[in-house]
Amino acid sequence: MSTTTTPTTLEELAAGITRDSLPGRLVHLARTRPNDRALRQKRLGIWQERTWAEYLQQVQATALALVDAGVQPGDHVAILSENREEWVFADLGAQAVGARSVGVYPTNPEPEVAYILDHSNSVVVVCEDQEQADKVVAIRDETPTVRRVVVIDPRGTHDYADDRLVTWEAFLARGRVLADEQPDTFYERLRALDPDEPAMIVYTSGTTGPPKGAMLTSRNVTESADAGVEAFGYGDAEQILSYLPLCHVAEKIFTLYLPLATGAVVHFGESIETVTADLRQVSPTVFLGVPRIWEKMHSSILVKVQDASRIKRWLFRRFSTQGQRIAAKRHDTGSVSLADRIVWRIGDLLVFRPLQERLGLRRCWYPVSGAAPIAPELIRWFHGVGIPIAEGYGQTECAGVSHVNRPDRVRVGTVGVPLPGTECRIAADGEILVRGPSVFAGYLHNPEATRETVDEDGWLHTGDVGEIDEDGALRITGRKKDIIITAGGKNLSPEQIENALKTSPYIKEAVVIGDQRKFVSALIQIDVDNVGDWASRRSITYTSFGDLAAKPEVVDLIDQEIREANKQLARVENVRAFRLLPKELHQDDEELTATMKVRRTVFHDRYGDLIEEMYA
Repeated sequence: MSTTTTPTTLEELAAGITRDSLPGRLVHLARTRPNDRALRQKRLGIWQERTWAEYLQQVQATALALVDAGVQPGDHVAILSENREEWVFADLGAQAVGARSVGVYPTNPEPEVAYILDHSNSVVVVCEDQEQADKVVAIRDETPTVRRVVVIDPRGTHDYADDRLVTWEAFLARGRVLADEQPDTFYERLRALDPDEPAMIVYTSGTTGPPKGAMLTSRNVTESADAGVEAFGYGDAEQILSYLPLCHVAEKIFTLYLPLATGAVVHFGESIETVTADLRQVSPTVFLGVPRIWEKMHSSILVKVQDASRIKRWLFRRFSTQGQRIAAKRHDTGSVSLADRIVWRIGDLLVFRPLQERLGLRRCWYPVSGAAPIAPELIRWFHGVGIPIAEGYGQTECAGVSHVNRPDRVRVGTVGVPLPGTECRIAADGEILVRGPSVFAGYLHNPEATRETVDEDGWLHTGDVGEIDEDGALRITGRKKDIIITAGGKNLSPEQIENALKTSPYIKEAVVIGDQRKFVSALIQIDVDNVGDWASRRSITYTSFGDLAAKPEVVDLIDQEIREANKQLARVENVRAFRLLPKELHQDDEELTATMKVRRTVFHDRYGDLIEEMYA
């Protein structure tokens, strides 16, 4: 007579589980570093911590609760929330049982939420709070596949009549019971995972039409993470602040891919409004900022310098200018003179260190800009104050990253060289093509778009135009579909011109016009905070955004800023006419995507009168 022994220790339960999936990597970290800190979340001003063992317990309970809710391999589990630890528990819990996580931007209005839930046929939706639950309840008839709605913070929802609603705590409690009763079920599901099956659906921004659901496999993201670790020199001592939307693949890299590859610690602040304070408290060693974040930091610094004393203003201008010169020399030659090192040390003591500490970036050895192009002038400015931003490049369709500037080899104006294992070439028409293990499995329910994006040889057609320099670094020159051809036959990239304009602290958004026109023009959205501060200093009164933008003095201010930006541009790129928008652009008005990109087609239709006025 033989007997079998049910595995009880994590070592026994985890036998045979590989690191080919993100949940598998979590198991590995919980087994090898169970008591080390993994997550920190700020609640009511206090940072609360979880170890890797506790992290795994939460994911296991979530996964088994999903199974109890009827989630099957290949099903879709949507997450509608700002960044918080429950976001990653739901994401990894879904992946662990063979389902696919689907991120939904919490800023999305009801119609966009309905589109994603219906398109993905999501069966469970994890909502952050009453605001997000209200959206899902209101679109019930449009999303018939949704069977369960889990609410993390249920305040205000207890009297709702929707029978699909359950609190996160009750949902997780059921999962904990199942984990105690069937400790091996979770691990059996993990062992059955196919790393080449889609593990997550990441929806594109939808600038030119409805968002497409990019299917990323476990192998896509683990291979990308390992290549990133090799390229960055990223280790287990890193401290990360998770604040950009986790629906976006760029934040997934820093909150999920890389920490689960190395064991780095991820911090979740209280809300997007507390990012500035959270940055100072966390003082991350690695930090991802989209261009708008860097632009906002830059403009806020310049505005605050105006309030400083005369000697401080002089010191800032003097050492930031010298800093740019020294940083450029270091990048070009690899070394600087003793005199330059002394100047840098003095600048660091008097200007750079206080500034970096105020921003929370003093410990940050690898600040990264990604997700959209950034003006080279802005990168040079940050290098000049000791914040060596490295620009990277990638797309949702290649797991978020294909190129990056190495920390010790930043080439300003380029997005760096390909990650290990990734190939890149330029097509005959200038389009950037990428091939490698991170190229996605295709678009959900859209084989035609998949065939248009990935050719028979496995090359991903990025839709971006660029060139590769003699050292293999990629330079992006624009989006293929956005290239402007002037009436004189000149090909121009609107993004490069727009980024030059947005280096001004008074310009928040710029949309360049010029296709089939005699000259380049722009519609400008002012930065209401900085322009308002400028106006107040000059006793210029105003009552609203539109009133401020209409002031002749403000028009003159922006005119001067555009003239300065034009000095950075080729003559044919110079903006020769502009108009100020009478309102702020907003996602609810369908002018911006969830990632704050301008919907150019809608924009041109809506502001056609202003455009024609410039060319009248």
